[in-house]
Amino acid sequence: MLDRRTFNVAGFAALSSLPFTAHAAFAQDFDMAKLLELGPLPEKSLGDPAAPVTMIEYASATCGFCARFHKQTFPALKERYIETGKVHFISREFPLDALAAAAFMLARCVPDDKYFDFLDIVYETQTTWSRSDKPVDALFALAQQGGLTRSEFDACLKNQDLLEGINWTRQRAETEFGVRSTPTFFVNGELVRGAVTIDELDRIIEQHL
Repeated sequence: MLDRRTFNVAGFAALSSLPFTAHAAFAQDFDMAKLLELGPLPEKSLGDPAAPVTMIEYASATCGFCARFHKQTFPALKERYIETGKVHFISREFPLDALAAAAFMLARCVPDDKYFDFLDIVYETQTTWSRSDKPVDALFALAQQGGLTRSEFDACLKNQDLLEGINWTRQRAETEFGVRSTPTFFVNGELVRGAVTIDELDRIIEQHL
């Protein structure tokens, strides 16, 4: 039986043991054209792509600070800025461990219009599934909330192209944009680290409007 020490679905061991490498210090602002270059996976975003502000989040599904951001700050961000056409929000994966990679894979296997709803479930129930002694069972329970069957769940976690795409996103963020921790945001290219509050985001976003 798999436990947290032996969990190795679809080659996750290679991803979870991937070391972070040392690089020179990065600037605090990045070229948006570079940041918006597409990778092997389709972008997952909310809001108007023509909005004056583009906000990119790199997150890990098992990151407690990411869960705090999504539970405490994201609803207000969505109401004030995304739904009003001021911010185009892009979600990108930066898994810090194998379970985070698996959760993101499942998020990409639910219907496209349910992706962000599923992420809400991921973060709301994070302390339950991420700490389970039976990770496969916990992930399947999570997948069921997203409407996936057992066969769809199994096929999703065996999708090596999907796993490699998520890994590519993480590696590029680290090597090209200096992402070291989660959550990390880029607001019109401005680097912002940590689970920022809505008051902090107000100040940052208003500077770019």
